Amino acid sequence: MKEYSTQMEAAKKGFITPEMEVVSAKEDMDVEMLREMVASGQVAIPANIYHSSLSPEGIGTGLNTKINVNLGISGDCKDYEMEMEKVDMALKYGAESIMDLSNYGKTNVFRKELIRKSPAMIGTVPMYDAIGYLEKDLLEITAQDFLKVIEAHAKEGVDFMTIHAGINRRTVEAFKRDKRKMNIVSRGGSLLFAWMEMTGNENPFFEFYDDVLEILRRYDVTISLGDALRPGCLDDSSDAGQLCELIELGNLTLRAWEKDVQVMVEGPGHMAMDEIAANMKMEKRLCHNAPFYVLGPLVTDIAPGYDHITSAIGGAIAAASGADFLCYVTPAEHLRLPDLDDVKEGIIATKIAAHAADIAKGVKGAREADNKMAAARHKMDWEEMFSLAIDEEKARRYYEETPPSDRHTCSMCGKMCAVRTTNMILEGKKVELLKLDEK
Repeated sequence: MKEYSTQMEAAKKGFITPEMEVVSAKEDMDVEMLREMVASGQVAIPANIYHSSLSPEGIGTGLNTKINVNLGISGDCKDYEMEMEKVDMALKYGAESIMDLSNYGKTNVFRKELIRKSPAMIGTVPMYDAIGYLEKDLLEITAQDFLKVIEAHAKEGVDFMTIHAGINRRTVEAFKRDKRKMNIVSRGGSLLFAWMEMTGNENPFFEFYDDVLEILRRYDVTISLGDALRPGCLDDSSDAGQLCELIELGNLTLRAWEKDVQVMVEGPGHMAMDEIAANMKMEKRLCHNAPFYVLGPLVTDIAPGYDHITSAIGGAIAAASGADFLCYVTPAEHLRLPDLDDVKEGIIATKIAAHAADIAKGVKGAREADNKMAAARHKMDWEEMFSLAIDEEKARRYYEETPPSDRHTCSMCGKMCAVRTTNMILEGKKVELLKLDEK
């Protein structure tokens, strides 16, 4: 019989779990050091006891920055096959996490298949699923109904859940008083706000937080404390509502750790570049160094169709400044449900941001692939370059679309390739460009 219920409880008791062993090997980190980080809450290993296909990942201080891919069924796009193709795309390009944000119909059919096949950790937002799962309108749902949805997701094998427990009467008061341009842009947050205003009741996830934690502990589900009041435009960032909720999330983090439930804290949305670093440090301080999971941040509001770029810029700054987990944003953000091409663009942009941040943070081994790429470019070894590329297919296709006359170079510089010129001189050879033309 196991002597612990969750990764955190095991770590506190001095046990090293199989999941810790896997993460230790992936991160090239001493397993005892990792155990201490899990025990303190600085690292989370989301790993539901029923997710048998999982390849565990660690999220937090000193580890590689992880990325998440959002997908799922909506009322306007009910193509289950397409969503599974997006799952395959996410796994192909190395996303460590997939969030099923389905909000239409009986979503558990899709979710069960996703959990069965995915080695990536799976997250959900139970609030999205409540109306479809319960077949009740918002006003008819009770506090206990919300808890039923959480338990249903936990039983299916979900590794982490976004729970918007920080939007309570105090934070709502701050939000209303401060007046925003964009109000609430969190889907789950807006639904809870509406429920609270219509019923006059406290947020059930806050009022019955201990019950929520008991469910999550039973299945070793990590709580991802949702930022219902995240800024949805630059002008709303770092306002009273956002910061008031963050203070609440810090207290909820400690309460979860007391119950041996692992925690991640979710962070902003839209934010000017000069505010990002301070926000990352503030979260780490107020939430006791819990892993920080950010959407973007998007650093400008005027680039619909290119928000994978605005997000990657903000994500790189955020992760370099302390964020541990980046949620991808696709070119379709703010416009429509993403298609397969959008998903790929979002994944690649976010992986670039995460990797660039890991280099900046000095994460162990982060520069290794870059150094190999430099060596391959020095040797003009194109096959090696392609194999090291984040997107090998695109790199190879671009090279072949305009093939150079001399295969040792590319069609941009041709005979004037700086690397080739320098190599030849250092090898004692002459550089004779006109003779190269004659060939």
